[in-house]
Amino acid sequence: MNCFCLFADEVQKQGGQSAKPVHEPLILAHYMPWYSAKPFSDQWGWHWTMNHFDPEKEVNGHRQIASKYHPLIGPYDSGDPHVLEYHLLLMRLSGIDGVIVDWYGLTDYRDYAVLHRNTTRLLQQCERLKMKFVICYEDQTIPALVEGQRIASSDRVSHAIQEIDWLGKYWFRSGSYVKLDGKPVLLSFGHSGLNSTEWAQCLSGLESPVAYFSQDIRRDGAIGGFGWPAPKVGLIQVDRFRKDAARWPEAIPAAFPRFDDIYREANVGEGYPQLPDDSGRTFVSTVSKALEARSRMIQIATWNDWGEGTQIEPSVEFGFRDLEHLQSVRSRSGRAFNGADLRLPEKLLQRRRSTTDLEVQKKLDETAPLIISGNVDEARRRLSVSDSKMPQ
Repeated sequence: MNCFCLFADEVQKQGGQSAKPVHEPLILAHYMPWYSAKPFSDQWGWHWTMNHFDPEKEVNGHRQIASKYHPLIGPYDSGDPHVLEYHLLLMRLSGIDGVIVDWYGLTDYRDYAVLHRNTTRLLQQCERLKMKFVICYEDQTIPALVEGQRIASSDRVSHAIQEIDWLGKYWFRSGSYVKLDGKPVLLSFGHSGLNSTEWAQCLSGLESPVAYFSQDIRRDGAIGGFGWPAPKVGLIQVDRFRKDAARWPEAIPAAFPRFDDIYREANVGEGYPQLPDDSGRTFVSTVSKALEARSRMIQIATWNDWGEGTQIEPSVEFGFRDLEHLQSVRSRSGRAFNGADLRLPEKLLQRRRSTTDLEVQKKLDETAPLIISGNVDEARRRLSVSDSKMPQ
């Protein structure tokens, strides 16, 4: 049985109590849906260029992008369903249960509509591949909408209520959406959107209650907070969050590999102090501390924020190192995938990218569920067969 099913059963049995889990926690990766890339899109998006870098150019054999690191599959488009499949399969093989997605709401303003479309496609892939899904609401969009005269300042709270109620009618009803004690989990990022009073008003005005988590602190109405890398504070923030969280009913501690942003080089700001990778020890340490907290959920921050350098997605620089560490952690609870298995999603992606034949694509569609179900040997066999049929 899938680990989350065991865990979810235990969550429901607790009947609203804040008892610590008997089974291992959900591990969810914070996911950025904001990348646009050729040829899937007609232009390179800001998060690959930051109006400074040119991905059409190569430096040391890699496309020039707004990151100090380089995705193993190259810069990609967040709307590409084959890339989404690749990401989710990697997560599954490494012991990650699903994603927490940055969501900018429903308004067609700036790039919010594209982000919503990409998030919709990601949810569809989560449902197809039996992965879990949570929304992290970027409420900083609300003052931006006020400034852009898209909503009135007096409508800040009502706008948030409308957006979250929309989630309740649609995405919260998905079988992939994570719930605690029957309530859908909702995070909000940062502290530059609604203030604490406004959030309390918002939560009391929703059609249905949510299990709300605020960043770093527990706001009024929140059942807890979620951790996040704090480069200005340093790694001491991990212990500080854990101490604060001990007083809350729930908490989502964060594990992360480093913080090493590109902002200064891109001329979009001064950037932040670096949290060192320390040859992988930062990730090992933060994962260990997150597990020791015995929370019902853990957040990896992040899967793919390449601009801030916090990604654990496989890269040219680090390969599969961080995913292999998660495999080693999860193997203690009986998960049997290994490092060699992590190479399968890229192989599947390469096959998909090499053909436009719909019949071939349909055959490839059968491979991903094999990986999800744990039948990696059959998935490997099928991909090897497709290798032999590829034109030389």
